[in-house]
Amino acid sequence: METDAPRPGPGTPRKLAAVLLGLTAVVVLMLCAFALPSVNGGPHEVPIGVTGPQAAAEGLRAKLDGPEWDVTVYEDTAALTTAIQEREVAGGLALGTGGIDVYTATAGAPTATGALTALGNAAADRQHVKATVHDLVPFPGDDPRGAGLAAAGLPLVFGGIFPAVLLTRLFPGHAHLRTRFAGVVLFSLLAGAAIAGCLQYGTGSLAGSYWLTALGLGLGMAALAMTFIGLEALAGFAGLGAGIAVMMLLGNPLSGLGSGPYWLPSGWSSLGQVLPPGASGSLLRSLAFFDGTGAAVPALTLAAWVALGLVLLLVADRRGGKTRHDGAAGAAEAETHAVTA
Repeated sequence: METDAPRPGPGTPRKLAAVLLGLTAVVVLMLCAFALPSVNGGPHEVPIGVTGPQAAAEGLRAKLDGPEWDVTVYEDTAALTTAIQEREVAGGLALGTGGIDVYTATAGAPTATGALTALGNAAADRQHVKATVHDLVPFPGDDPRGAGLAAAGLPLVFGGIFPAVLLTRLFPGHAHLRTRFAGVVLFSLLAGAAIAGCLQYGTGSLAGSYWLTALGLGLGMAALAMTFIGLEALAGFAGLGAGIAVMMLLGNPLSGLGSGPYWLPSGWSSLGQVLPPGASGSLLRSLAFFDGTGAAVPALTLAAWVALGLVLLLVADRRGGKTRHDGAAGAAEAETHAVTA
């Protein structure tokens, strides 16, 4: 005897339409999130220095200072190069009668370095002199374009997503909150050491102290994973999904890991540096190429995200403990009533 297959309910077409429209909106949002930063990319208030004869330096500052360049005049070339190495400026121009010296720090801001070099060449052409480029902080010789650093962005984000998702699935519930916390800490240390080893000794993309770089990478992944497990503990899968969406759609494209922080409009750049992927990139540059100069702000930013995740876990732990206590009290009261009855 054949039975008829169940027919779709009256609300099925409407539900299907809502799902399809929602998925389309997500795809469009992802496209915008990844495409708009590139489309609108360019120098935005890039801090640069100028030195040379006072009249010439002040004249160039007045000409360049604006939405693209934030120009500071320095007393001499030594002061300018010190400012670049201490990350006060991204690069600079030294004006002289025999030519223009362009001082850059490619490892700090690759795309801004290219724009500054073009600016120096254009200024030299107008004066019919030669422009000489001095890269004070280049990428390592094995990876002169910084391809390995740029490629690390997405793996670092997934390094926060994967442990959060797996730990919440393998060790669910209030009883395993501490297990998930310990898992995130241990994974971050192990993954930080592994990724630092690959980038420094495998691809030759990083310089500097291996162990400091490993700790910085671990802190970046811990900031993401701790926030994710805190959101999941407090708000369930919806909280976890919302956190992942924000970091994927905003944090990753606005991180500036491949371009440096000066290639996005100022508001978007600031937002990107507040989120863990952008702060991780800035911390990684500081530790790997500038001997830790400028590492304090991104390190504190990441520590704040770790603290946020920990607070969410503590709130969830307190709420779970209260729920268990209320349940036990209710069961005891019911048992007492049953005995007296």
